Amino acid sequence: MIKAIAIDDEPLALKVIENFCGIINFITLEKTFSKPGEALEYLEKFPVDLLFLDINMPSVNGIEFCKNLKQNTMVIFTTAYSEYAIDGFNLNAIDYLLKPFSYIRFLNACNKANDIFAQQTKTDSTLAQYFFVRADYKLVRINFTDVLYIEGLDDYVKIYIEKQKTLITRMTMKAILEKLPTKDFIRVHRSFIVPLKQIKGLRNKVISLEGKEIPIGTSYEENFFKSFKG
Repeated sequence: MIKAIAIDDEPLALKVIENFCGIINFITLEKTFSKPGEALEYLEKFPVDLLFLDINMPSVNGIEFCKNLKQNTMVIFTTAYSEYAIDGFNLNAIDYLLKPFSYIRFLNACNKANDIFAQQTKTDSTLAQYFFVRADYKLVRINFTDVLYIEGLDDYVKIYIEKQKTLITRMTMKAILEKLPTKDFIRVHRSFIVPLKQIKGLRNKVISLEGKEIPIGTSYEENFFKSFKG
């Protein structure tokens, strides 16, 4: 089930989205917001999978709101202004709905989101062997076994991958850690996550990987040594 919220300064527009979501059986509309600031506060505490987001709002432009999101959240823009379409798709929006939109058009956009959500959460009979991130304007699949290490840079992360180019995606360390199996990956520093199998050595609280050394942060020591010894 996709968890979603809607943000629009027009109460009638929010009511339309609420009614349409009530018909769709794979989306739960958790809340609606007419004030983007309140929505941002909510998202910091309760991340969701999908945003229905207006663009031309008095307090903040929806494009800027989307750029400032810390979570890797799917977005469907809902707006009366077609001139923002290119900006929306440059932000990897799932779809761009021009008001007034029909239920069929809305459902089509939601089906696109559901396809991507299914890819992101897909598992085989035991456990998924890969995960997805948005990078280079597309959804990229990464095998867990190919990850060398992950580095955090403010609201972005760099994923170093064996025999492939490094990927950069807009995401927090907390968000990407949630995509990784806890038995195989561990956060060792506020800026680094490493796969346990890639560790070649350990000396003076410094981890040696293939061609890279990473320090163990003080607040991560206890958890690391428990996992490493295990």
